[in-house]
Amino acid sequence: MTEHVTGTANVISLGNLAMLTGNVGRRSTGVMPLRGQNNVQGACDMGALPNNYVGYQPVTDAKIRSKFEDAWKVRLPANPGLTSTEMMERLAEARGVRGLYILGEDVAQTEPDTNRVRSSMEALEFLVVQEIFPTETTKYADVILPAASFAECDGTFTNGERRIQRVNRAIPPLCGLANWETICLIARKMGYPMSYSHPSEIMEEISSLAPIFAGVSFERLDPRGLQWPCPSIDHPGTETMHLGCFSRGLGKFNGAEHSPPAEEPDPDYPLILTTGRRREHYNCGSMTRRSKGIMWIWPEETIEISPADAGELGIEDGETVLVRSRRGEVRTKARVTDKSSRGVAFMSFHYQDVLTNLLTNAALDPQAKTPEYKACAIRIEKIPS
Repeated sequence: MTEHVTGTANVISLGNLAMLTGNVGRRSTGVMPLRGQNNVQGACDMGALPNNYVGYQPVTDAKIRSKFEDAWKVRLPANPGLTSTEMMERLAEARGVRGLYILGEDVAQTEPDTNRVRSSMEALEFLVVQEIFPTETTKYADVILPAASFAECDGTFTNGERRIQRVNRAIPPLCGLANWETICLIARKMGYPMSYSHPSEIMEEISSLAPIFAGVSFERLDPRGLQWPCPSIDHPGTETMHLGCFSRGLGKFNGAEHSPPAEEPDPDYPLILTTGRRREHYNCGSMTRRSKGIMWIWPEETIEISPADAGELGIEDGETVLVRSRRGEVRTKARVTDKSSRGVAFMSFHYQDVLTNLLTNAALDPQAKTPEYKACAIRIEKIPS
């Protein structure tokens, strides 16, 4: 829904539909965002957005900014920062971004128009990557820092129902340091005295600065966690949002005009490619491709096409084909399946030897700056024997 140039309009339309049908503010109703990874919600909640501090407090609000400046003993910028996609654009255009510190993301495999991203990586003056395994992105790093996996970390994950859940490490970090400890060490080397003795102290700081988390502490999160907003220590958490009333009057409908994808099929590129995930694999595959059991089920990438398209192209199931877009090309096997509609092909992005995002379009939603992974024009060619 979001990985289109109309992603924001799509979400607005879902919200409109939920309100129109009375499916907001009642138990077991509403719009449920199925997150692609286990702590996307938590990352956003904790301020990993360019326009908000922790708890969705806007950086442009002088009073809020002053509160964080007092707590952290720093001066903070008054304007929002850049999204990751905007950083890539700045790199490609040599505008202002000279270095990156990337923790746990493989942009050289998962960002669209991969050739452009790789050129940007090569142009960087300094790249630090903190990872648990080698990835396509670590190939461009000036410094690689070891990271701790989820099983080596104490902390919290927050799921799509806003439930903050405790994570208890199973083993000590193999690299010797938890990720937050590495970040603290770097901050101190750069002159800022960031120091905690345990993640629970970080949660205490979050609670002191973000009203929606004011009642959250590690002690209260076992065994079922808490759903925010949780504004006080005696608050049970909020299972259902907007119960009884909206936060804004009677709610607000927002109009959304239909717009086509940024790139539509034509005689040169007659098919639409949409991308996604395989059930068995996870994101860029740097972890799941190391599992023999998973690789036994999904050992390689395929492009899924309909029987009608396969018949017109003279392509057999299992045949290796060339897939081209206006940005790049890959070779992969064809999988002829009724799961694909006529005119639409599907690929995942889990495999390093078939870099699907060489094909995809870097066009962005103008509001959220999310790339259009779900629609780009391609053609499929037989490979001469």
